[in-house]
Amino acid sequence: MKLKIGELAKITEVTKRTIDYYTNLGLLKAQRSAANYRYYDENAISQIKYIEECKRNRLSLEQIKERLHNNKMDNVDMNHLKEKLENLDKEIKGILQSFEGDNQHKKGEMRNTISHESISLIQTLLLLLS
Repeated sequence: MKLKIGELAKITEVTKRTIDYYTNLGLLKAQRSAANYRYYDENAISQIKYIEECKRNRLSLEQIKERLHNNKMDNVDMNHLKEKLENLDKEIKGILQSFEGDNQHKKGEMRNTISHESISLIQTLLLLLS
């Protein structure tokens, strides 16, 4: 769902001018239409509520911007890690299936199909688990 600035202001109970200010500071992101209207996604609602809560706790706008950036980076990193682990899980399942047959040719093929990145992930996970 896309919200115009006035709709977002009404929902979050802040002024359009405040939303414009947050957007100019980089605290919020808007998409522009062909007619140059700003549209915000539903995440902007929670972001504004978070910004307002941080302001009540006397954080500066720069500190709030840093927190928003860090939260976004944490989410990106976690999503990236989750994707990598899912891919690793698929590779491990393939490896286990290859071990069912005790064929040297299959073992050689298996070594060639595992990416170096996956090997590094496996080694890191093993270190963390030990």
